[in-house]
Amino acid sequence: MSPLLLLPAVDVVNGQAVRLTQGEAGTETCYGHPLEAARSFVEAGAQWLHLVDLDAAFGRASNAELLKEITQELPINVELSGGIRDDASLARALDAGARRVNLGTAALENPDWTRCVIQEFGDRIAVGLDVRGQTLATRGWTRDAGDLFEVIDRLNEAGCVRYVVTDVARDGMLSGPNVELLKRVCAATDAAVVASGGVSSLADIAVLRDLVDLGVEGAIIGKALYAGAFTVAQALAVASGESNT
Repeated sequence: MSPLLLLPAVDVVNGQAVRLTQGEAGTETCYGHPLEAARSFVEAGAQWLHLVDLDAAFGRASNAELLKEITQELPINVELSGGIRDDASLARALDAGARRVNLGTAALENPDWTRCVIQEFGDRIAVGLDVRGQTLATRGWTRDAGDLFEVIDRLNEAGCVRYVVTDVARDGMLSGPNVELLKRVCAATDAAVVASGGVSSLADIAVLRDLVDLGVEGAIIGKALYAGAFTVAQALAVASGESNT
């Protein structure tokens, strides 16, 4: 079995690393400077970082220069997300050194542009599918945006090679990943799937590793790391199959 790829998350609001509860603005818990958080993940052996500009996602500000600093300073692959909705913001993210970008709102609201950038940039483009039940959410999870599987069909046709699937109800709740949702998404596409939301324990990571053969490529881990539920090193050992829990 192939290892599960782990992406520790650093979400940024007003220049600080934060975690939200169910993606709601105003529920931030602050964890200090995002560069220090990211550096700690690198030092623990992480190969990827999921770096999110939440201010840009909510359309209220930008932390672009700070995210660029983090991306260029640290020897790690960065998946950059938040507010990437047009040519200018996409170019800024890629020029900052991001290995790939995660499109959210734009992928749902501007399908023609999304199709073009998928064709141009290939596997440097992932699409974030943020879900409540079977309904997609956009604009920082503040608006409904249609049926999950109808959108997947459209994006499959556009050539999307990777989806980042977030169960909004579980994000920041430490309630475990939505395994059934992930299985349904994997069954609906040949693209790689990155799981997001709910990981609370090493056992959860083991469960996601068991889905690799179905198409789950990786998992984003946030609050559990900040809360000290386990270390990056422990998580990597389980994700690689070196340890069960």
